[in-house]
Amino acid sequence: MSEAVRIVSTKKLLSNQKQYLLNAGFSVVEADFIATKPVDFQLKDINETLIFSSQNGVESVLKHPKAEELKTKDVFCVGIKTKTLLEANGFNVVAYTGYAEDLAEIITLVYGNNKYTFFSGNLRRDTLPEMMKEAGVVFNEITVYETILTPQKIDSKPDGILFFSPSGVESYLKQNKITSEIAFCIGNTTADAASQSGIKNIVIANQPTIENTIIQCINEFK
Repeated sequence: MSEAVRIVSTKKLLSNQKQYLLNAGFSVVEADFIATKPVDFQLKDINETLIFSSQNGVESVLKHPKAEELKTKDVFCVGIKTKTLLEANGFNVVAYTGYAEDLAEIITLVYGNNKYTFFSGNLRRDTLPEMMKEAGVVFNEITVYETILTPQKIDSKPDGILFFSPSGVESYLKQNKITSEIAFCIGNTTADAASQSGIKNIVIANQPTIENTIIQCINEFK
């Protein structure tokens, strides 16, 4: 009997997500390699259009006592799950994309005259603000949560590792080496971080979702 394929997930999966991997006969180790915590921020000088690049940003803003006042404003966001969370809480999402680059393109090409407030985390990528700055789009930025690396040692070598953010890649590599393992990345930004860290075997999900990252992993080893 051959050994089961060993998969490490760099975030704890929902039980149905984990079940996909178990049903494929894989063994799964999961741990949260990053944690987020809200930071104190003020909702002042808020422009007419809001930008969220993650669910963490939405969750932090929703905890603010004045969050209700923002619901009259239009929202642009990155990620289908971010969009779902915003709409479930009464926000009007005008546009969403899978990637920050694509959102920046829509904003600069089509909605360049709007003024924006971007709710972000302390380790956010520069893509969106840089592209907006270059195009002369008016925006301000409020940091609403902090990402903390929570690295841990994985004792036995996995065959594949699931990565969901550049911070997850950075955190994993603080305590673990990657040689022949395959890195399954949720999207291009995460894959770029993996590649820049010297990881050779990289598979990118077709859609930037956890489920699709898992499907790529199963397809690769089946």
